[in-house]
Amino acid sequence: MIITEILARNGRMYGDEIALTEREPAKNKRVEMTWKEFDDMANRVANALIDKGIRKGDKVIHLMINCLEWLPFYFGILRTGAWAVPLNFRFTANDIKYCADIAEAKAIVFGEEFIDRINDIRSDLETINDFIFVGAEELTPEYCEHFEAVLNSASADDPKIPLSILDDAALYFTSGTTGRPKPILLTHRNLEAACIVENRHHNQTHEDNFLCIPPLYHTGAKMHWFGNFIVGAKAVILKGVKPEWILEAVSEEQCTIVWLLVPWAQDILVAIERGELKLQDYKLDQWRLMHIGAQPVPPSLIKNWKKVFPHHDYDTNYGLSESTGPGCVHLGMEN
Repeated sequence: MIITEILARNGRMYGDEIALTEREPAKNKRVEMTWKEFDDMANRVANALIDKGIRKGDKVIHLMINCLEWLPFYFGILRTGAWAVPLNFRFTANDIKYCADIAEAKAIVFGEEFIDRINDIRSDLETINDFIFVGAEELTPEYCEHFEAVLNSASADDPKIPLSILDDAALYFTSGTTGRPKPILLTHRNLEAACIVENRHHNQTHEDNFLCIPPLYHTGAKMHWFGNFIVGAKAVILKGVKPEWILEAVSEEQCTIVWLLVPWAQDILVAIERGELKLQDYKLDQWRLMHIGAQPVPPSLIKNWKKVFPHHDYDTNYGLSESTGPGCVHLGMEN
C-alpha cells in the first residue's frame, strides 16, 4: 500500500487519536496532532502545491528541523505525485544549492533556522519558483509565503492524484562526508517496504508509542517511525537530548520504543550512576525496546544498559539510504 494511502486509512480508522506529539522542553512547549489533523494537513499541503503548479514528477525541497509540521509536509509533497527532497539540516548554503540544482526543484519549504542560508543563495536557485516558509510569521522573508497563509486557502480534500507503487517518490542525498552529497532515488515501493520491514523487526502494535529524537530528514528516524505508522501507533518528536528530557518524555508520554545514539544512552547511564536521575521518579514500566544504530555500538554499553533496564529488549540496526534506511541490517531483538 502506498504510504499516502496508509495515512488516509489511519485518518479514517483512528481520526480522533493522537498521531504525533512534539515536545520542546527548553521552551516548555508541547503540542499534539491527531491522525485526522495529520491527514487533513497533508491534503492542504498537496492542494496548495498543486495550485502553485507542482505536478507529478516535479521536485520539492524539504528543509526543516524536526517539528510537528515536518511529516505532514513530507506526505503532502508525496500526494501531489512530486518527489520529496529532504535535505540535511547541516548542509551549507552551497550544499543546498548543489542539491537543488541536481534535483531541478521547482519549490522549497524551509524553516526559520535556514533563513540566512537561503538568503545567501536565493538568486542562484534558478529552477525554484515558490518559497514557502515554516516558522514564526514575523520572520517570514519578503520573497516567501508563510505556510499558514498557504494552507488556509487550500482544500483539505484528497487531491486524488493517481499514484502507482512503482512511481518515484523521494530524492535523498547522502551526507557528503567523503565528497559531494550524492542523490538517491526511492520509489513508493521502497517506502512501503520500509514500513513492513521495520514493523516486522520491532513488532509494533497500535498500542506502541515511538520516541523520535534523531532528525527526520534522513532514512533513519523516519523509517523507524514507519513501523509505528503502518499500524496507526503514536509517536513523540523530542527536541533535545538531555537525559532528564528523554526520561521525562518516556514517562509522561508512556513511550514504549526509543531509538538512541551511543552518546545519549551513555549519558543516561552516567546520570543514573551519579544519582542525577532516579528511576523511581519516572514511570518506565511500559518501555519495552531500546535500539541503537548509525554507528558502532560498544558491547559494554549494552551490558551496562541491561543491568539498569533488565526488562528491555535491545536491537542493533544498520541502514543505508540506498536501501531505504534501517532495514538494511537488524541484528534482532533475540540476539
